[in-house]
Amino acid sequence: MDTPFSTLIRVASHEQHTEAETSTFMSDLLGGRLGVDAYTRYTEQLWFVYAALEEAAESLKDDPVAGPFIQPELFRTAELERDLAHLRGPDWREGLVALPSTAAYAERVAECARTWPAGYVAHHYTRYLGDLSGGQIIRDKAERTWGFARKGDGVRFYVFEEISNPAAFKRSYRELLDAVNADDLEKQRIVDECKRAFDFNGAVFRELGAEFPLSA
Repeated sequence: MDTPFSTLIRVASHEQHTEAETSTFMSDLLGGRLGVDAYTRYTEQLWFVYAALEEAAESLKDDPVAGPFIQPELFRTAELERDLAHLRGPDWREGLVALPSTAAYAERVAECARTWPAGYVAHHYTRYLGDLSGGQIIRDKAERTWGFARKGDGVRFYVFEEISNPAAFKRSYRELLDAVNADDLEKQRIVDECKRAFDFNGAVFRELGAEFPLSA
């Protein structure tokens, strides 16, 4: 395989990635056409996914495939919980409900963590590298639309305080992908799971869009 794996995975999943990030819900959210309640609901759904990703981290840190990707400076659960406390109040856990699509997404992450570490890498890549890239656009829009303090409560999920140089970090992450302990067949399976991860995201956006339709 002459093409670096990080390039292969990015190009192969481009269509699913674009479809997810240009969903009606995300377009309306970033366009400032939805209220902070929609942003809050989206943040709630993220919590379920990251809980699944990060609850598995300890058991995978010595795995030959997934282990190199387990980097605590990426972890988001604590920041999500701080954001939810700001958005929903101190009893934020009460009434917190995963959409069916979110529940399916989180369960798939957990299943990969249990049975297929290379698949877990696909979900790790789609989430964390996205947070370091497009996630910064969401943070900026949220600050300007709903008045959150810059990099403060409400948008801490998007702030990686332990990563001083995101561009360099992303380069090193892509180098990890290029060196992943997998043969060509397994790499193709990782690519397929990456596409599946974006499809899960798209399904969550569709459900959120149905829950927060723009009034005619």
